Amino acid sequence: MSEFNLVVFADILGIIAFALSGFLVGVRSNLDLLGIIISASLTALGGGVVRDVILDRTPFAFNEYYPAITVLTTIAIAFAFRLYHREQIERQWLFVISDTIGLVAFSITGALLAIDAGFNFFGVIILSFLTAIGGGVLRDILINQVPAVLVSDFYGSIALIVSILLLVFSAVIGLSTLSVAIVAFIAITLRLAAYIKGWHLPTLNTDH
Repeated sequence: MSEFNLVVFADILGIIAFALSGFLVGVRSNLDLLGIIISASLTALGGGVVRDVILDRTPFAFNEYYPAITVLTTIAIAFAFRLYHREQIERQWLFVISDTIGLVAFSITGALLAIDAGFNFFGVIILSFLTAIGGGVLRDILINQVPAVLVSDFYGSIALIVSILLLVFSAVIGLSTLSVAIVAFIAITLRLAAYIKGWHLPTLNTDH
């Protein structure tokens, strides 16, 4: 699989996963149908738009199939939500898994495109980070809550780990479908382990 196809595949996977997590956040926040669609769309597309603007290319959200995937996914989830009880469709694990997949997928696309564009070490890390967290930050600001990247367990760190691992693979053995899959597996495992074990970065809270 070529690098371009890897990026397209990861983009589509990230859009679907983030559309699901954005939908669940919208439901938890008691938004109406339009609000839920906006929450899902911002989460799914926001980071990619930021990435493409930095890369000086037409934002992928303006390509005909990306918005369609987001909208169709959101509608499908809405139907599933109507078919099952709220507590069944909104279980915490469903959100964590979908958000993790979206986070890792967009971290990968940001890093791959930055490497392809010839960005330096810090450029690759920053683009990967912004691609991964951009949509979620926009969504959280819109619904007036602290962005998850600022408080969540090991959230933004995953994007940094993904970009560094891809840079190492690129320098040592080159990037391939297998190396990207290994990075994705490591990142998803770390994120889920962090959630299960409650890993957090240190805070400066003096109350404890």
